[in-house]
Amino acid sequence: MTRITYRIAAIAVAVFVAVVVAGFAGLPFATPAYAADAARSLPVFEVDPAWPKIPPKWKLGDPSSIAFDAQDNVWVLHRPRTLKGADLAMAAPPVIVFSGTGDFVKAWGGDGAGYDWPQREHGIHIDYKGYVWLGGNNCPESGHALLKQVADDALLKFTQDGKFILQIGKSNQSKGDNDTANVHRAADVRVDPKTDELYVADGYGNHRVIVFDANTGAFKRMWGAFGKPPGGVDNCDIARVEKFPPGDGLPDYNVVHAIRVAKDGLVYVADRENRRVQVFTADGKYIRQLARTTTAFARNLAFSPDPEQQFLYVGAGKDIAIVERKTMEVVGSIAPKGMIGPGHHIEVDSKGNLYIAQTGTGMQKLVFKGMAPAAR
Repeated sequence: MTRITYRIAAIAVAVFVAVVVAGFAGLPFATPAYAADAARSLPVFEVDPAWPKIPPKWKLGDPSSIAFDAQDNVWVLHRPRTLKGADLAMAAPPVIVFSGTGDFVKAWGGDGAGYDWPQREHGIHIDYKGYVWLGGNNCPESGHALLKQVADDALLKFTQDGKFILQIGKSNQSKGDNDTANVHRAADVRVDPKTDELYVADGYGNHRVIVFDANTGAFKRMWGAFGKPPGGVDNCDIARVEKFPPGDGLPDYNVVHAIRVAKDGLVYVADRENRRVQVFTADGKYIRQLARTTTAFARNLAFSPDPEQQFLYVGAGKDIAIVERKTMEVVGSIAPKGMIGPGHHIEVDSKGNLYIAQTGTGMQKLVFKGMAPAAR
C-alpha cells in the first residue's frame, strides 16, 4: 500500500470516528442515538452547579414548576410567600425567566386587575403560540398567614410580557368533579398544538383530567382514572395511601399532579399518590398504566426531545425513572452526583437538558451529555 493510500485511509477513519462521536455526544437526541437494538443506549446527565444566576436583589421562594419558550428560555414559577423575615422583603416576582446559561431575562406576576392570581403557585406552561398558562393549588384550610383562605379554582393565560388574556374558572367557586366551569386546585396543564385544546391535571381537590378550548376556555370533555367518570373525596390534606390493593389499584385519582400530550396524541397522566402513570387517547380512552407502589412514583413527567419522544421521564423516590414510552417499561434512571432530588416538576429543553424544580430545596439544570450503553 502506498503512502498516499495510507493517508487516505487514515483520513477516512478519522472522519468516521468524528461522525460517530458527534452523533452520540454533540448532537442531542439525534435519531441514530435512539436506535433500538440489543445494546440499548440511555441518556446521561451531569449537574450544572452554576445554573441559574439569580439577581442579588432578589430571593426565590419554593420553585414549583418549570417551562420553556421557543428560544429555550427557562420559565420558573416560584412561591414568594414561602419566604420569611428579611428574605420576604426581597422576594422576586413569582414568574422569573432565565436563559439556558442561567442569565436573568425578566420577571413579572402577582395580583392584578381582572384576574385571580393563585395564592399558592403550582404549575406553569408555555404553549406553542407562546402564551403563558399557570395555576395554583391553595386549600382554604391551609392556615398560612400570608395566603387568603380561598381555593385556587382558576387557570390564567398571559402573554410573555405578563399581559392578561384569559381566565378559566374563579377562585373558591368549584363545585367538585362534575363542575365544567371551574377547576379545583389544578396541578398542571398542557396545550395540544394539533387541536388547540388545554389538558388539565385537576388535581389536588378534583380527581380528573379536564379539557378546555385554549382560545375560548369552553369546556370540551373530562375523565377520571381508567377513563371512567371522575370521583373521590376532596381533602385539604393529601390522603396518603398506606396499603395498595392488588391488581390495577384504587379506582379514583389521588393528586393528579402532571399531564403531558405526546406528538402522537397520547395523553400521559401522573397519579402521584397512587404511584402510577396512566395513558389515554385524546378522548379519554384508557390504554395502559405503569405503577410502582414500593416507592414514591409519578411525581412529574417529561418527554425526551427526539422526534419520536422515545423516553418518558418520571419522578420517583430519589431518582427520575427513564421509561420506554411505547412499552411503558422502566429501562433506567437519572440520578447524577449532586442532583437535588426527583423534582416537584421537571421539564426538558430542545437540547435534551433536564431541569428540576424541587420545592423546599431549589432548582437545578442537568446537562445532557449524550447516550451511553445501559448498565447490565
